[in-house]
Amino acid sequence: MAVSPSRPATPRLVPDEDFAGCTAGQLLAVTKALTMILTLPQSAADHVDALVVPTGQGEDWRLTHAIRHWEANPRVRHLLVANGNPAEQTYVELTLDQLRDLGLRRTDGVHLQAEPAPNTGLQAAWIVDRVRAYGITSLALVVSPYHLARVYLTVLKALTGGGLRLPLIPLPVAVPPDRPVPETGATGYDLVPGEVRRILAYTDEGWVATPEELRQYLRWLWSEHATLLGAAPGSTSGRPLGS
Repeated sequence: MAVSPSRPATPRLVPDEDFAGCTAGQLLAVTKALTMILTLPQSAADHVDALVVPTGQGEDWRLTHAIRHWEANPRVRHLLVANGNPAEQTYVELTLDQLRDLGLRRTDGVHLQAEPAPNTGLQAAWIVDRVRAYGITSLALVVSPYHLARVYLTVLKALTGGGLRLPLIPLPVAVPPDRPVPETGATGYDLVPGEVRRILAYTDEGWVATPEELRQYLRWLWSEHATLLGAAPGSTSGRPLGS
């Protein structure tokens, strides 16, 4: 699977009127995807094999949130930190010293992406490589809420393309939605339209999981990993993936 979109990047800030040509079905598909991703309980992140942090936009809060979770949960064996885009003005070289300044103490099992990753697809490809290299069996994805759906769908697509199927738990960062993002000064509210626009475009181009791929995956996840998700007995369908 290719990992870099062929078209120019969608602007971070997209006006509402840019969606005039979108159908109700397209917008509902994104709404359904985000809603169903968020049905996955954050408490399951205490029991995964690895935490994953895709860095970017100068958002140190992604790292501090992940580090707090990592330090508080020694049963989590790996912390994967994907590199960011060096073209961003707020880009900082990813090092253990940087993470120590943010509170990291437990360094065994910490893995940093050495090469720059100018887009989410490259981050996802590296994550898949680490999953395969370390035999990782489950992941929690630590990312800012406005970016959550696209990252989740991108990583899911990369895992599927790599022939891997494992629990992927969303762990959105605890950050106010009106806090300015360092790279642009925009808020989470401001950045959601651009994320929706990317999801719609990248679904067509094969960079993110389609609505049906997500639905099949979540059906499998709730059926096969009910204990991890804390589901009540009898609350899952038990139907196999693709049924």
